[in-house]
Amino acid sequence: MSSAHSTDFSIPRTTDLSTPRGLAGRTVRPVGLGCMNLSHGYSNFPSDEDSVALIHAALDAGVDHFDTATLYGTERNEVLVGRALGARRKDVLLASKGGLTGGPEGGVDGRPETLRRQVEDSLRRLGTESIDLYYLHRLDPQVPVEDSAGALAEMIQAGKIGAYGLSEISAATLERAHAVHPVAAVQNEYSLWTRNPEWGLLDACRRTGTAFVAFSPVGRGFLAGTLRDPSALPEGDMRHRMPRFSAENYPANLALLDRLRAEAGRLGITPAQLSIAWLLAQGPDVLAIPGTTSAAHLQEDCAAEQVVLAPEDVARVGAIINHGTVHGHRYAEQQRTTIDTEDAPALS
Repeated sequence: MSSAHSTDFSIPRTTDLSTPRGLAGRTVRPVGLGCMNLSHGYSNFPSDEDSVALIHAALDAGVDHFDTATLYGTERNEVLVGRALGARRKDVLLASKGGLTGGPEGGVDGRPETLRRQVEDSLRRLGTESIDLYYLHRLDPQVPVEDSAGALAEMIQAGKIGAYGLSEISAATLERAHAVHPVAAVQNEYSLWTRNPEWGLLDACRRTGTAFVAFSPVGRGFLAGTLRDPSALPEGDMRHRMPRFSAENYPANLALLDRLRAEAGRLGITPAQLSIAWLLAQGPDVLAIPGTTSAAHLQEDCAAEQVVLAPEDVARVGAIINHGTVHGHRYAEQQRTTIDTEDAPALS
């Protein structure tokens, strides 16, 4: 990994991917920090002190887009992020999400009264007067998206949030919400091995002028190339419930990873950097929010902004890992009930 942080890449340069990209009415660096990993979903979470130190390291590295949610750590993540940003809050775009909560009484709830209350609670936990970008975390099938969008538009008018977005939604849902009030951003899973946004959503984002924020751009750690045996992960890690990490599917996916690692080696970068660079090459309106608990991985992810792939490299890497070559669905059957995204390529 001696080349992980080098900027002397042996590949053609045509565009500087480190150029800031538009999001919620301002510009930010293409790579932000998804903070979920610090307290939710995965395993081996750092202490609060180490989490704060990681966020400080991100700030010092120039990261200016931080993403959290009410759900993460059952509200604890927002408190942690607010504490870590402190007086530097004004220097960053801060995003959070509502409409999805954990715990025994948790679940999807996009009712206007719930979103209004959650915005107020998020403001208090984050210690800020306004949240720059606030997402509906999941579409509530019992509540028209127009109602949820209307409530968030009210929060914009009240100065509680700067803009609103939607997460894990389809092109049709985006356009319905956009008709109520412009949607600043969509945050969906997108990476080499999760191509759902390409099946209509990216086009809809461009029609509506909506930025696309990709979560899990390194495939929940898979594309970093270091996870060889998912069965060794701690019991509570969410990847145990994801088909692509199962004993049935993972060996075949590892074979794809070996080819990705070879491409990264040829280009003098790491597999994670190659994966993020491939994603950023999909358009100037695409941003990435990888998550990590490691300062070294944080630096590695940020350095991906300096990687520019030639078109033939983008095509070659995309042909190695994609929806047709990956084994297993991204979510288990039960998890799919909360997801509104397109689940198959559109028929031509």
